[in-house]
Amino acid sequence: MAKGLTTREQDYSRWYTDVIAAARLADYAPVKGCMVIMPNGYAIWEKMQGALDTLFKDTGHENAYFPLFIPESFMKREAEHVEGFAPECAVVTHGGGKELEESLYVRPTSETIIWSMYKNWIQSYRDLPILINQWANVVRWEMRTRLFLRTTEFLWQEGHTAHATSEEAVQETLQMIEVYRQFAEEFMAMPVIVGLKSDKEKFAGAIQTYCIEAMMQDCKALQAGTSHFLGQNFAKAFDVTYQTEAGQREHVWATSWGVSTRLVGALIMTHSDDRGLVLPPKLAPLQAVVVPIWRGDDERAAILERVDQFTADWKGHFSFKIDDRDNYRPGWKFNEWEQRGVPVRIEIGPKDLESNQAVMVRRDTGEKQFIAQSELRDTIVQTLQTIQVDLFNRAVERRENNSHYLESYEEFKQMLDDQGGFFYVHWCGSRDCEDRLQAETKATIRAIPMNNPKEKGQCLLCGGNSEERVVIAKAY
Repeated sequence: MAKGLTTREQDYSRWYTDVIAAARLADYAPVKGCMVIMPNGYAIWEKMQGALDTLFKDTGHENAYFPLFIPESFMKREAEHVEGFAPECAVVTHGGGKELEESLYVRPTSETIIWSMYKNWIQSYRDLPILINQWANVVRWEMRTRLFLRTTEFLWQEGHTAHATSEEAVQETLQMIEVYRQFAEEFMAMPVIVGLKSDKEKFAGAIQTYCIEAMMQDCKALQAGTSHFLGQNFAKAFDVTYQTEAGQREHVWATSWGVSTRLVGALIMTHSDDRGLVLPPKLAPLQAVVVPIWRGDDERAAILERVDQFTADWKGHFSFKIDDRDNYRPGWKFNEWEQRGVPVRIEIGPKDLESNQAVMVRRDTGEKQFIAQSELRDTIVQTLQTIQVDLFNRAVERRENNSHYLESYEEFKQMLDDQGGFFYVHWCGSRDCEDRLQAETKATIRAIPMNNPKEKGQCLLCGGNSEERVVIAKAY
């Protein structure tokens, strides 16, 4: 265990914030509920942005940017939307030393301002579809905050698309939740359940909300991304219509979808350990670090010369750093790079110089190997691929070991308190049972899994008829 870090067993919540501090990912801002994302944390977010942006553009989307401030009248046009967000909104009433004629909402999400623009941009079927994404910050006035997972201001991307038909919009909604699944599993090495939200849990103003849900190491669920079929709600609120090929005017169909810097929190809680941060190589800002070990100036010069030789052809294969700082001892450096989650560490000292080898240490397992210097590059490339796969497989195994199929409400409550996890149970579909579940257990229906097998059963709460199981868990 790294010095100064609380263990997961001692206090999981404190461990989480200790890992963030030790890895220098973020710090608390002077403004209550806000955070400063430090360079190491922002570098992870940049890696996420880069991967997601490529996936978005590969599916035909373009980036744009819309204002931070939204007129109050816009927010009020879609009743369910404003009701859902009103408690979380920050409102500007004064500007330039004067009271504003109309209050401005600080963007909690951008559907309203974007659809006010789409009204001007869409006239005919030839203008559709519109496939736009924006990278932005949003503000939601959270009462209880936690770094990355829930802050008053956070960074995200939000996609907003307009379509000629309901079928096209639904297909877009499903396509983007699949993009999120692909990113979560292939880049974050984080297995997710893809499913539909209940009406209670869906996005305010949506017809349907699809989600990806991941299990953290404390067996709680974390909603990692959502994709919403908005129907014609926002098009009708802003009177966005188009002329069909037949010459008729119809309202367009809409979607929106987004993920945020909460993914950094998900990454921490999915893979990290009591020594600090553990990162999947695809999202690690620094994938390998070389720590030379010497006792005097002569050894220093000889070792650094050798390091320069065997790292000469590493560029373009993976990101790396040579830690040749004189003012820190090797053990201190080992601990620092462990806490920062660098996937592979290479150690080379005087004896390694003579034997033309080096020590390679895997961050995820701590496994050490002696590797010939001539084979280091290819071995590191292969090891990074192996770590990526191993992290995913370990997370899958953890989820499977903590997933339960139950029929008894009393047994469910006992297991929920004792060990947590994902519970596959029958639910009749009623809001009353859903409300009772949350009130009595603080658990919620996380998802109705996609391609859910039909299975007749009895509702966990009321005993009524049920056609399929849903996933219930306590969540962040």
